[in-house]
Amino acid sequence: MPIKILMPALSPTMTEGNLAKWLKAEGEAVKPGDVIAEIETDKATMEVEAIDEGTLGKILVPAGAQAIKVNEPIALLLTEGEDAGTLAAEAAPAPAAPPAKAPSAPPPVAPPPAAAPPPSAAKPAPEAPPAAAPAAAATDRRFASPLARRMAAAAGLDLAAVGGSGPNGRIVKSDVEAALARGPAAAPAAAAAPTAPAAPAVVGLPPFTEVPNSQTRKVIARRLGESKRDAPHFYLSIECEIDQLLKIRQELNGRAGDKYKLSVNDFVIRASALALKQVPAANASWTDTATRLYHQADVSVAVATPGGLITPIIRGADAKGLAAISNEMKELAGRARDGKLKPEEYQGGTFSVSNLGMYGIKSFAAVINPPQGAILAVGAGEQRPVVKEGALAIATMMTCTLSVDHRVVDGAVGAEFLAAFKKLVEDPLTMLL
Repeated sequence: MPIKILMPALSPTMTEGNLAKWLKAEGEAVKPGDVIAEIETDKATMEVEAIDEGTLGKILVPAGAQAIKVNEPIALLLTEGEDAGTLAAEAAPAPAAPPAKAPSAPPPVAPPPAAAPPPSAAKPAPEAPPAAAPAAAATDRRFASPLARRMAAAAGLDLAAVGGSGPNGRIVKSDVEAALARGPAAAPAAAAAPTAPAAPAVVGLPPFTEVPNSQTRKVIARRLGESKRDAPHFYLSIECEIDQLLKIRQELNGRAGDKYKLSVNDFVIRASALALKQVPAANASWTDTATRLYHQADVSVAVATPGGLITPIIRGADAKGLAAISNEMKELAGRARDGKLKPEEYQGGTFSVSNLGMYGIKSFAAVINPPQGAILAVGAGEQRPVVKEGALAIATMMTCTLSVDHRVVDGAVGAEFLAAFKKLVEDPLTMLL
């Protein structure tokens, strides 16, 4: 009996995925460990390896198909001694789903022979074009990489107007970037098409374009909705003077050559990890049966990508130096934007950092990244008037706000963490010890 290849669950949060690409064709031999397909999960595009040996007998789900449920059959594998004839029983249920539309055509056909044959012939005719349209759309999706589709959707760019430079004309990231660089010529045409029909559908709204929610966006919405609803947030803010930090950063970068280039965020990650070691009660998460106290600081760092927010993790950040954290963070952030992170590189984490200082944001409060117990929101460093030893002075200040799950971290513990963090940031040499 043919072996069913099922849509795998590639992350704990994955309930459905998109089949981006088949890397094996029907009739090709498959060995355990062979990469047979690329699946777009809620966070990244990942390769799927074969578990069994045989021949790929039948592809049940075409490349480009969206929202395939976990454990749904996507292909059939023939084992030794089996041929295409054995596929009939297993493959029959799969085609049964698409023809579900066919029964809607016969009912109009039955009455016409007795009463009005000409009109009956006219009715099925209009049904044909709509059936062909989805097929064409599936074909278009098949020749664009998942990253290219996300970038085009975010920019309102019509992929039909973009030429593909990848294998078999596949549209890749560079093609979308080139189209966007040429200016708005291609994008408005794409945006205009869905806008016109959509406007009359909603009374009182101006014209608009709907961008389908990606798997990443759906998961972000669900998880953060759960966090804000279930975790009783409270917020603590503190002001950190960072003039000394900026001075040491400049000195270290001046000596680095090409080995590293430290950012303020690298210091923030390191200080957060060390503060968690000093105040271990803050390095915790809630479960219904127990509070988990973690033995190392795995810091999740928010990174904006074309498909949504993702949080690659600096594991054991308390045991890593600034240069190691800086280089690892740059590498992880780059692969996060390209959708190439492995699940273990963004799943887990004991604490999160979200820095919007580069956008000029002075202060903000972030939503906790479940199941973690806290997240630190970091604002921009800016010169402000301060009082030092009774006299007015100017200093570079940075506002940091800690969002805390009150079920697991009490106010006093959150305050102790911020005090330890402030001391490290304002005396950055202690981070090097």
